[in-house]
Amino acid sequence: MSLRGLGRDAREMMSRHPWTRRSFLGLLGASPLFGPIAAWARRSLPRLGFQDRLIEAPDQAINVFDFEAVARKNLPPAHFAYLATGVDDDATLRANREGFSRIQIRARRLMDVSRIDLRTEVLGQSLETPIVIAPCSSQRAFHPEGELAVARAARVKNHLQILSTLSTTSVEDVTKARGGPVWFQLYPSSSWDVARAMLRRAEAAGSPVLVLTVDLNPGSNRETLLRAMRADPRRCADCHDESFAGSVRRKPMFDGLDLRGVTFDTPSMTWDFIRRLRDAIRMRLVVKGIVTAEDAELCLRHGVDGIIVSNHGGRAEESGRASIESLPEVIAAVGDRIPVMVDGGFRRGTDIYKALALGARAVCIGRPYLWGLAAFGQPGVERVLEILRAELVLAMAHAGATAVDRVSRTSLIVRPG
Repeated sequence: MSLRGLGRDAREMMSRHPWTRRSFLGLLGASPLFGPIAAWARRSLPRLGFQDRLIEAPDQAINVFDFEAVARKNLPPAHFAYLATGVDDDATLRANREGFSRIQIRARRLMDVSRIDLRTEVLGQSLETPIVIAPCSSQRAFHPEGELAVARAARVKNHLQILSTLSTTSVEDVTKARGGPVWFQLYPSSSWDVARAMLRRAEAAGSPVLVLTVDLNPGSNRETLLRAMRADPRRCADCHDESFAGSVRRKPMFDGLDLRGVTFDTPSMTWDFIRRLRDAIRMRLVVKGIVTAEDAELCLRHGVDGIIVSNHGGRAEESGRASIESLPEVIAAVGDRIPVMVDGGFRRGTDIYKALALGARAVCIGRPYLWGLAAFGQPGVERVLEILRAELVLAMAHAGATAVDRVSRTSLIVRPG
């Protein structure tokens, strides 16, 4: 059905005033005489732009997705695509979101949920909230203040932050902006000397935990990013050098290191690297990228202190399997012997609740806070964290769980995929 039958004056009024337009259609839909119009309005309102209207300030955001559209507007095509891309057909990227739809929360009634406690503990560190800021590289590509803006937001909102090897700000400066230690994430390269130098630097900066990412060793095929790079009118080569040394020249953690012959090509890396790390560091060791019971058990055998279940946000392998679907078998394999965290596709407080109920100790958030960063800098990151915390509190209240350690697997119904 079109708007032609409504008359020219009505059409003009609705075009000029979008919120009046919605109200007008709502009035029509409420009348039994306009049943077909009501049905048409329900189908068509999203296409008319009511849900696509960009927010102009962080406090206008209703959910974290409101920041994504602003980030897309603010960023060059290739930079936004770097955030958005999965691999191959983006099937695993989509699976990360679809996986939550197969898990239902059993709501409880008439329980005192006037006070909700989000505190938890991971590796001896007390956390005010189980929502952790995941390591993400090159954050100055999204906002001039990059990791510093995120660190300041983490300080204001008191969230644990994990810093990427490929940070565009040094671990020393991020730690200072955070007002306390951050965990340090390591991408292994072909040079042990490079890795060892970074480890010593992170330890000297006070990082208590090393997070080793192991899901990109064979490489990845990020087609969405490659297509966007073709569509970007800028010359990527002006900022990005295809050589290893050129690609990390704006990454302070590589400053002063001998990078001759070094690459990120590490397909031959094995569990022996874990042993080598254990002998080289005083930090606790967490392995990020584990998705199976077999590898979780190997983590235990090699003295790993914690696991992050992760498919790199759908940016590593095209398995088509969600992180939330991998979580139960990893939890079952390690039990209570070491803490398990998870990332991949988390956008709602209910998503976080489901992971906690399945046994995760904490949940790492990636893209949402980067949307907030690209949209509004530090205030955007703060608002993303506020929204997720508020949604998690509400999810816990509806489930009758007044503290994180009272979030139970019995509050879920998991349907087969």
